[in-house]
Amino acid sequence: MPDYFRPNIDAMTGYLPGEQPRDQNFIKLNTNENPYPPSAKVYAALRKAINSSLRLYPEPLSDSLRSAAAAVYGVKPENIIAGNGSDEILSILLRCFVGPGSRVAFPVPTYSLYDTLVEIQEGISVRVEYPADFSLPEALAGQNSALTFLCNPNAPSGTLVSLTNVAKLAGAVSGILVVDEAYVDFAESEGASAIPLIRQFPNLVVMRTFSKSFSLAGMRIGLAFASQEIIAGLMKVKDSYNLNRLSMVAATAALSDLAWMRRNSERIRRSRKKLSAALTRMGYQVYPSHANFVLARKQGENLQSVYEELKRRKILVRYFDVLGLQDCLRITVGTPKEVTSLLQELSAIVS
Repeated sequence: MPDYFRPNIDAMTGYLPGEQPRDQNFIKLNTNENPYPPSAKVYAALRKAINSSLRLYPEPLSDSLRSAAAAVYGVKPENIIAGNGSDEILSILLRCFVGPGSRVAFPVPTYSLYDTLVEIQEGISVRVEYPADFSLPEALAGQNSALTFLCNPNAPSGTLVSLTNVAKLAGAVSGILVVDEAYVDFAESEGASAIPLIRQFPNLVVMRTFSKSFSLAGMRIGLAFASQEIIAGLMKVKDSYNLNRLSMVAATAALSDLAWMRRNSERIRRSRKKLSAALTRMGYQVYPSHANFVLARKQGENLQSVYEELKRRKILVRYFDVLGLQDCLRITVGTPKEVTSLLQELSAIVS
């Protein structure tokens, strides 16, 4: 058969998502889904929206959602673009700012989709190693990159870069800085988000998702915040009707019940603290997490066998078979019952 693909597509591996088992008996702590349901207002809004209007296209610019988000986050609707998950917004950003040979910098280890999207655009990934404590690498700012990514809190470490350092980075990079805040609602302190900084830095894009703190991973909704000029440019590249009617309705309803989201985020923070303490007692190094997961390390010990044994016992966690992470497990913070089951099984495996 002839090879129709572009050479770079032929050569690339592609992004590998976390496992989604069909067996519902698994305790799923591998993909950072929220263990608690979305707000009852979301269910009510979806039931109301399932009517004959589904035959019509959705709003092309997601204006109702953008207006609701603008009111919540203190910006104008023109400062927001909505996407089919934040992953689509990442793709839009790469298509806007990255071509063959363009440099894209990011500290590693981090969200591996960045690498995949750069490969698709035939850009050059500039991977800057995190220090041992996952603090912001000094070398990141000076990479002369068209695009710089900072996942904050970082995945898979859960660590958080301060707003002061984010601002310094935005002022120092030569191109666009994208701060990916998928997990920021789980941060220990209020005011961790860089969204207010878009007024100060015209090269800053801040991304959010409804998949984590709002418990809407199945609806695929993301937002990006930036200057009106950047948003207008991104709008040129997005698909015509990229967010479906029901996702728009769900997200708007979720934003109307922030108390529900914040209550669940606090429950996750409490469970995260207990999980981290218990793992530490078991001899793991646990990084200070501001996300809905923890990264647990046994220095120099390959943990694939622990991952596989947990899977055999119907518990899924995330193991990364890549250099520098083979002695780690990333564990999503589940319900207290799920966390207790995980710790019991881990203890049994160790003993």
